[in-house]
Amino acid sequence: MYKNLLVVIPTERSPQPVIDGATSLAARCKAQLDAVSVGYESSSMPMVAEGGAAVAAIFEAEREKALERANAALSVFEAEANRAGLTHSKRAIGALPGEAAAIVGTVARLYDLAIVSQPEFERDTFDNSLAEEIMLQSAGPVLFVPYTFKGKFHARRIGICWDGSRLAARAVRDAMPLLEQSEAITIITINEAGNVPADASAQQLTRYLSRLGVPTKIDRLTADKANIQSTILSLAADESLDLLVMGGFGHSRLRETMFGGVTREMLESMTVPTLMSH
Repeated sequence: MYKNLLVVIPTERSPQPVIDGATSLAARCKAQLDAVSVGYESSSMPMVAEGGAAVAAIFEAEREKALERANAALSVFEAEANRAGLTHSKRAIGALPGEAAAIVGTVARLYDLAIVSQPEFERDTFDNSLAEEIMLQSAGPVLFVPYTFKGKFHARRIGICWDGSRLAARAVRDAMPLLEQSEAITIITINEAGNVPADASAQQLTRYLSRLGVPTKIDRLTADKANIQSTILSLAADESLDLLVMGGFGHSRLRETMFGGVTREMLESMTVPTLMSH
């Protein structure tokens, strides 16, 4: 099981869903749970005529406000972590958005798993881009918790989104601690014929997972490009899946943002926790 977990607590959105998911997973794994929260500093400061000292004072005041926001979010986390009896720590960061992404992305590299909130792209908040940056910069798995999530995190029934790619394979290995403890695994393939290498087919994945002793089945589906994400989520609902496992950003993030892609669409509309690896 995972032993070192990092949860990123948002400061511009409700922190409760990701806190609930992270604390329940940490309790299940008997893991250390560390929390980091970023209060964002404004990148546009007013022009002042008093000189460098006045500018420095403004920057310092902005930083203090940012840290206050981060500490307020962390106080919610600490109350829940204490209630769950978890071994935990917390860290508040005040930084510009670009600096925050680099800091948290680096911190996450030394954890088994990072847990973040699903982005809410319809809202203008830096918390959205931070979650994606962690996946791109941490070199490890990231568990996205839907902003509609309530209650405890379970991974009894897991769906693997499989296309035979390097990213999908990495996600499977990164999710192995959860797969080993699951009760049922569903391998989900979309348009498998001609798109998935024979040596990394869904059937081959079934053989690989057979050592776990967990009942595993394959759902082979067909869908056009525009409906892949909705097809996966529809199956997740039909199968009552607790978790999806998939590779993230097989194409560049810019391309997915501009032209669409499964990762981007999943982040926009996920209905169950989703573990992604890049």
